[in-house]
Amino acid sequence: MKSASQQIDDIINEPGDWRGKKLSQLRKIIRKADADLVEEVKWKKPSKPSGVPVWSHEGILCVADTLKNAVRLTFPKGAQIKDPKKLFNTRLDSKSVRAIDFYEDAKVDEAALKAIILDAVRLNLRKANET
Repeated sequence: MKSASQQIDDIINEPGDWRGKKLSQLRKIIRKADADLVEEVKWKKPSKPSGVPVWSHEGILCVADTLKNAVRLTFPKGAQIKDPKKLFNTRLDSKSVRAIDFYEDAKVDEAALKAIILDAVRLNLRKANET
């Protein structure tokens, strides 16, 4: 059985195009943002047998999806996360979730993405400390 990290490596290599490179770049930023996060692979099903990359710290921070034209990071508590640089560009009508679609030639604002990850960690830790 492969580790979650090895499974995510496989998921990154699956598309065989720019989407894998973009997902790899995003993963590095996410991992650099929080040394205590945990990588997981969840939701394996016939339509997505390799599963979905998930990064957690006292709860899910974000989930990655490789779409046809984008790589999407979905933040389950995104509506509560500060986004001064306006990275969130999809799922904006949701009461809880927010997501960012990253396109092939789009530059990634590493500092802004790191800030979103750290705010997601802060939300999860606050909730964990309330219980």
